[in-house]
Amino acid sequence: MPLLKRQQFFTALQPLILSFGIACAVEGHAAEGGSTVYPLGVENFVAGALPPPGYYGMLFGQHYRATTLKDKDGNTVPVPFELTADVVAPRLIHVTDQTVAGGNLAFHAIFPVVHLDVRVGPRRQTRSGLGDITTGFSIGWHHTPKLHSLAGVDVFVPTGRYKKDDLANIGRNYWAAEPLYVVSYIDPNGFNADIKLGYIFNRTNTDTDYRSGQEFHFDYALGWGFANNWTAGVGGYVYQQTTSDRQGSNDLAGSKGRAFSIGPSIKYDSGKGWFVTAKWQKEMAVRNRPEGSAFWVKAAFPL
Repeated sequence: MPLLKRQQFFTALQPLILSFGIACAVEGHAAEGGSTVYPLGVENFVAGALPPPGYYGMLFGQHYRATTLKDKDGNTVPVPFELTADVVAPRLIHVTDQTVAGGNLAFHAIFPVVHLDVRVGPRRQTRSGLGDITTGFSIGWHHTPKLHSLAGVDVFVPTGRYKKDDLANIGRNYWAAEPLYVVSYIDPNGFNADIKLGYIFNRTNTDTDYRSGQEFHFDYALGWGFANNWTAGVGGYVYQQTTSDRQGSNDLAGSKGRAFSIGPSIKYDSGKGWFVTAKWQKEMAVRNRPEGSAFWVKAAFPL
């Protein structure tokens, strides 16, 4: 490609690759700046089992890397691309004594700290800092000793650093809300299954007059408990953008993203109130997003 045309191509591409959130993904189009506000695949085993009333801590860690961008047809975008992201996200949870509809009311907040390195064509940028905070409430039920569920609403607060001309943004610069429902079936001596469903409503980025489309996703984990405090299986996520992005008053055709991921997953439960999960997941069937892989770890403990 001649130098002038290559520069024109990169210049045209830059408005489509503007930012990055805790989701650790940069897209060519779908959802502005290439990421959803939700960290896809973050949840694992024991996602829907609310602990007894009290205060709890959780710690999420993620390493994500992608070297391929996919367009709306699933073809690789012909541009040099690298994305590496490392995230550490403490989460504080308060499970109250108050009951609503027969379940315990709980509140939580997540404070992600992000290190992001992005290269697109000749441009490269690195950023670190506090990302967008997530806060919300949920109601948790214990239907049987093995079956648990919770329902709630999360709000994503635009606290992360954002500049519309930056390649690597650790904030989204808009609010979003997500109703969610989570179910866990937990058997230390047998089958285990978790699914977390969410539907995201995005507000407009006032700096760019861009509104990302609505998004449906679910994280899942399937495994077997081995009666020795260990559970092993598979986990990942399914993501589908359901409405098109909007620039001003115009819908952007071909802007919906989608992805699927799967990989091995394990859990260790101490039997003393704390547990740890870990998984590796590979993305596939990707549209309008990067295609990469992620390693996740999650620890939960009473305070």
